[in-house]
Amino acid sequence: MDFLTNWLSIGWWVGAILIVIGFIALVKGADWLVDGASAIAKHFGISDLVIGLTVVAFGTSMPEFVVNMVSVASGSTDLAITNILGSNIINTFVILGVTALVYPIASQKHSRDFDIPMSMIAGILVFAAVSVNSPLGEAGKSISRLGGIMLLVLFGFFLYETFRHSMAHPEEAGNQELATKPISTRRAIGLIIGGLVGLVVGGELIVKSAVDIATRLGVSEAIIGLTIVALGTSLPELATSVIAATKKNSDIAIGNVIGSNIFNVFFVLGTSAIIRPLPAYDGITIDAWMATVGSMIVWMALKTNEERLLKRWAGAVLLIVYAGYLTFRLLHVY
Repeated sequence: MDFLTNWLSIGWWVGAILIVIGFIALVKGADWLVDGASAIAKHFGISDLVIGLTVVAFGTSMPEFVVNMVSVASGSTDLAITNILGSNIINTFVILGVTALVYPIASQKHSRDFDIPMSMIAGILVFAAVSVNSPLGEAGKSISRLGGIMLLVLFGFFLYETFRHSMAHPEEAGNQELATKPISTRRAIGLIIGGLVGLVVGGELIVKSAVDIATRLGVSEAIIGLTIVALGTSLPELATSVIAATKKNSDIAIGNVIGSNIFNVFFVLGTSAIIRPLPAYDGITIDAWMATVGSMIVWMALKTNEERLLKRWAGAVLLIVYAGYLTFRLLHVY
């Protein structure tokens, strides 16, 4: 993409425009890919439940996955890690915070007993990989290839347990089912191809533009990844959750957000580390802890009331904590 380099040489504002275009291509590409893959799966008689647990679940994490693959391939490993940690932090603190303020969020027992603890473990493992000597990291300074393999193994366990529980309790997995419109095989294949193109083009635009903006403004790629890139890749989940809350149907929010966080660390970050070990950056420990603390706050808030709701006060707490964290990170730019 030499033309992209030429365009970026004009000014940082061009990079900002290209990032917006990249996010549009990324989100639309993910939508097309999910629609096309779901139609093909339906054609082969695969149930809505299974499609929801696989195609749709993977599709919602495609923006983060593609951005990470492009970042790793281009050597922007700081962007690869902060894209994941930043997305998880925004998912928990901002998306659940805003959604709970609009309408209290109901929770399922399986989410409280399994999904949220797994999300906590995900953040702790990232912290362990870069902070202490362990098989997850190389001398406590990076997420190693072995660490990536271990994350993918845990991802496999998460998938197994999710499938097992969904098959045993289909009434709790209703939010995973989808109503797909009949699509011809030819059109479905076209959507898949178009989706993949949109994802690749969008990922390239976002990563290269983000790196250029960071260089021009004299800030680290980590800060750009934690803010602009992470927010952009989380926008679909934010829109979906807020719209559901306005319709008083926000019970899907916790499962979707926490599930996305687990996918991001165990699958996306695990795959990225296998391709190329991910060195730690200054400030990663507080980011990893924030990703963990967010899940802890949600879990404790759900456990403190008999209705097991994430109430408005909890949403306010999440947003206030995030505002304090973001202020600290921006004032202590490394």
